[in-house]
Amino acid sequence: MYYPSPKKAARPLYKFPGGLHLPDNKRQSTGQPTVKAELPKKLVVPLRQHIGAPAQPLVKVGDRVLKGQLIANPQGKISAAVHAPSSGIVSEIAEHPVAHPSGLSAFCIVIETDGKDEWCELPPAIENFAACDPALLLERIRNSGIVGLGGASFPSDVKLEPGNNRRIDTLVINAAECEPFITCDDMLMRERPREILAGAAIMQHLVGAALCLIGIEDNKPEAIAALNAAIAAQAIENVEVVTIPTRYPSGGERQLIRVLTGKEVPSGEIPARIGIVCHNVGTALAVADAVLRGRPLISRYVTLTGEGVVNPRNLETLIGTSCSELIEQAGGYTGKAQRLIMGGPMMGFTLHSDNVPVVKASNCLLAASAREAPDPGAASACIRCGKCAEVCPVSLLPQQMYWYARAKDLEKTQEYNLFDCIECGCCSHVCPSHIPLVQYYRFAKNESWDLEREKKSAELARQRHEAKLARIARLEAEKKERAQKKRAALARSSAAKRGVGTEADPKKAAIEAALKRAAEKKAQLASAGIKPQNTEHLSDAQQRQIRAADARRVSPAETPTGEAPEQER
Repeated sequence: MYYPSPKKAARPLYKFPGGLHLPDNKRQSTGQPTVKAELPKKLVVPLRQHIGAPAQPLVKVGDRVLKGQLIANPQGKISAAVHAPSSGIVSEIAEHPVAHPSGLSAFCIVIETDGKDEWCELPPAIENFAACDPALLLERIRNSGIVGLGGASFPSDVKLEPGNNRRIDTLVINAAECEPFITCDDMLMRERPREILAGAAIMQHLVGAALCLIGIEDNKPEAIAALNAAIAAQAIENVEVVTIPTRYPSGGERQLIRVLTGKEVPSGEIPARIGIVCHNVGTALAVADAVLRGRPLISRYVTLTGEGVVNPRNLETLIGTSCSELIEQAGGYTGKAQRLIMGGPMMGFTLHSDNVPVVKASNCLLAASAREAPDPGAASACIRCGKCAEVCPVSLLPQQMYWYARAKDLEKTQEYNLFDCIECGCCSHVCPSHIPLVQYYRFAKNESWDLEREKKSAELARQRHEAKLARIARLEAEKKERAQKKRAALARSSAAKRGVGTEADPKKAAIEAALKRAAEKKAQLASAGIKPQNTEHLSDAQQRQIRAADARRVSPAETPTGEAPEQER
């Protein structure tokens, strides 16, 4: 059923290729209102809950922290801050198991809660955000540690920052929640529609979009009604709730944009390239909390569902809470639990243990029975049926990518647009040979990223080597120049000692010329019969006068008048 926005005609919808109609299995967890999960005795907060570099710890073991306090700073542009979900004592900063397909550990800050749940001093609320400098709003969002809560966990401030002078016309709020079993966004819209709209308005202001479209599947009538009622109550004109058909994966960013606008995001580009920015509905709520209340992202709605859980429901959960504790708060396991999946059955991954913490990307814990998540069995040879290509929502050729990924021909897989794959799992779901196609694509992507990192590292090493060689050559040239100057100086010194090249020493030549002239004058005085006087007892000035008089007697032509000295007249 379609619930139109107030005073707005139904918007035309478009189709994306492929996709599947899957049993949604959502009613199990929507029968009860969302409640806050109990405060755990221990919170394990990973430093990396987002795409990009892990955050840098600001606290040490033994420190007391308050709820909402910044405990780890983002490192670089693509990173996110981490805050204390509750008050307590930092007991450890070390590696702990985290929710990841690899089952590996990661560095975490462990907080022993004190039960007081005491808040730190929060930054002031920004109520008139429309008059606020966008740079200040982006800084608040970054400092609040907000990332995409739809599963990708990309830092939200980066997506909201206009770049390259791109004009953004439309903000899309992704409320489709197409993955089976997951209902956290559905319950969020039912219970907090006004705050979601406030967050959407802040994001509209930041990107400068004139229109906001909230895309939601038609299997969520209560959420649609709640949002439309909130829009009508506030008389909002530039926000429209658009109901779309239920078809997996309509919640994919590119697929939702195609359905709502008919526009295609070019291969290798982002939606901003065509004037659109897309954010999850949970992210909109987190933005509203950060700007209007000063609260960082320290909790989220989590769906606990599946036949393996006694009491399926949604819980507002603090980041860092153990999955095992959440399962206990949902009544514990039933005898049917076969697998514990983080996320949904299509794009989620099996946890190796329930002793891992909830993170910002944790939208669902699915304790699946054998019926809900059957074992596909061993893979057999591809029969080239082509079903994988029929259901691909990106119009790729999954079979060809599989062959090249299996052969580790990474260049060929990229030629078939490997990185356009959204890993929705449609191809694996319909494969009659039970080939885990998505696993091959993930492998090829990781190998390609590793190869690219190695190329960058090799290029950096080459540049450093060339710079080192240039530095060595420069130092050698300078050394040779200094040696040449030293040899020239030694040659001049040796020549001077041998009496060669005295003309090169002006001071020595001047002294020798003065001595020569003095000797000649002495000889002239002697030939003229003038004996030199004993002038040792006279001053220097008097001696100079006597020498001048003697000279005049010898050379009468040099007197000022040209006459002979007086005693010769």
